[in-house]
Amino acid sequence: MATIGLDKLFYSKITEDDNGNETYATPQVLAKAMTADLSVELNEATLYADDGAAEVVKEFKSGTLSLGVDDIGAPVASDLTGSTIDTNGVVISASEDGGDPVAVGFRAKKSNGKYRYYWLYRVKFGIPATNLATKGDSITFSTPTIEGTIMRRNKLDAFGKHPWKAEVTEGTEGVDQSVIDGWYDEVYEPVGELNLSPIHLPSGDVTM
Repeated sequence: MATIGLDKLFYSKITEDDNGNETYATPQVLAKAMTADLSVELNEATLYADDGAAEVVKEFKSGTLSLGVDDIGAPVASDLTGSTIDTNGVVISASEDGGDPVAVGFRAKKSNGKYRYYWLYRVKFGIPATNLATKGDSITFSTPTIEGTIMRRNKLDAFGKHPWKAEVTEGTEGVDQSVIDGWYDEVYEPVGELNLSPIHLPSGDVTM
C-alpha cells in the first residue's frame, strides 16, 4: 500500500564502547520532515559452475538518506555535523568538522490511515545544503536538505547480525501495539527469537 505522508523525524546520539558497540541516547526531534529519500547499495558476488550461475550473494553495503526538512536548529546542527556553537549562540562550521553517526527514526502514513515506522541504526550526515532565492512576485520557501550515509551498526543484534534498519507497519498481524506506542521512547532493539512465520501484508504493500 502506498504511503502518503511523512512525519515524526527523530534522531538519537550514539556512544560507543572500546569495541565500537553502540549505545543509543533518548531520541530527540530532528526537525519537521518534508521528504525522505532512501537508496541502498549492495555488495554482489556470483559463483559460476557448469557454465552457469550456481550461487548469487547480495549483501547490504551502504545506503544514502536525503532529508528535506523545514529547518535545522543550532543544537541539532551541532549534533549531526560536528559544528560548534560559540558563546554568542552562533553556529560555527569549520573545515575540520565531522559529525558522529546517529540513529534516525521516522514514520510514513499509508492511505489506510496506518503508519509504517523506521529506525536507521547508524547514519553519518554531511553539511546541510541551503537553497536561497530573493523575494519576487510570489512567495517561495527555501528549506535545507541534509544527506547522510547509512551504515550497518557495529553491535550485534539478538540474531548475531549487524542490522542497519528496523521497520514495522502498524496494524500488521503479529505486531504488538506496545512496540508502536514506544517507537520513539528509545531506538528499537531486535529481541527474542526470530519469527520465521510469514507476515501477511495487504496486497500491494512494499517495504522501503
